[in-house]
Amino acid sequence: MAPIVRLLKTTPNVEARVCVTAQHRQMLDQVLNLFEIKTDYDLDLMRENQSLAQLSASIFTNLDPVFSDFKPDWVLAQGDTTTVAITSLLAYYHRIKFGHVEAGLRTHDKWQPFPEELNRRVAGVTADMHFSPTEWSKQNLLNEGIDKSIIKVTGNTVIDALQYVSKQAEPAEIIELTGRLLRRSTPRNDVNRLILVTAHRRENFGKPLEDICHALTQLAKRGDVEIVYPVHLNPNVQEPVNRLLKNMEHITLLPPLDYLPLVHLMKHASLILTDSGGIQEEAPAFGIPTLVLRDVTERPEGVAAGTLKLVGTETSRIVAESKRLLDDPSAYAEMAKAVNPYGDGHAAEKIIQALLNA
Repeated sequence: MAPIVRLLKTTPNVEARVCVTAQHRQMLDQVLNLFEIKTDYDLDLMRENQSLAQLSASIFTNLDPVFSDFKPDWVLAQGDTTTVAITSLLAYYHRIKFGHVEAGLRTHDKWQPFPEELNRRVAGVTADMHFSPTEWSKQNLLNEGIDKSIIKVTGNTVIDALQYVSKQAEPAEIIELTGRLLRRSTPRNDVNRLILVTAHRRENFGKPLEDICHALTQLAKRGDVEIVYPVHLNPNVQEPVNRLLKNMEHITLLPPLDYLPLVHLMKHASLILTDSGGIQEEAPAFGIPTLVLRDVTERPEGVAAGTLKLVGTETSRIVAESKRLLDDPSAYAEMAKAVNPYGDGHAAEKIIQALLNA
């Protein structure tokens, strides 16, 4: 949302205010600082290990007076978080128009990802304007009976944000980290290759995440790769990852990275293993082969383009698909084609123009 927020601030005849629920406090604050965004309402709702029901109730009760105070013509929210679902319902209750940014993503399996698939479907029912990143996501909405006149294909604002951040100076921490890891002498190469891992989805808690960790252990034994894994703060991620991977040679566990260093770390990666939605869109912008640690994805455009491949969470398959890319230059080159189906970096402009024309 940052590119939209920044552009709205300079759009004539528009009064825009920023409300954050702080569903993810640590991740939110660094993004606000990076994009120089000042919040008008900070609900500060993050609580340790709170349930989805508790979070939903808090959003309802704390966001309601914000809508009553400001009385906006439009409310915009992005993606598929619990914040988005509850915000869309609350806008409906207040008879305020709701614009859904990143609309129309679907796996058609309500349990994968959980609870995101239902969150975005709720937003899809309540939205008065749908800003779809691709023609595929637009078609999903048409299939659900949404009037084509309120669906706008804009590209994804994540590409706007990525372009903004990737042009900024590389942080010293990433220069030091990559310089230290990738210059180790190895039996096969003078320079190791970096594998970036992000795995934190709720549906992968338990055995799936443990199986992912076992795969990383096997890959680290090759000796010619360095695996870097910024570990999500959720205890369901911290416990198994630290238990299985801490102090393993060729595996570096990091605290969660701010967006700026994460983007620059991605640029150094030869391969990405992820269950993240955003990285599935960002990696094609850099031409980095990406194995998706999920059985289904709401972003099949990257799979169709050839830069993403669904591999699930089974240890043997993750290892086999990773080795294929690491050892077969032709297979690697085929996936590394820099095809980006998610937009041209001007999504925010298109979204705001659609609102002004509505």
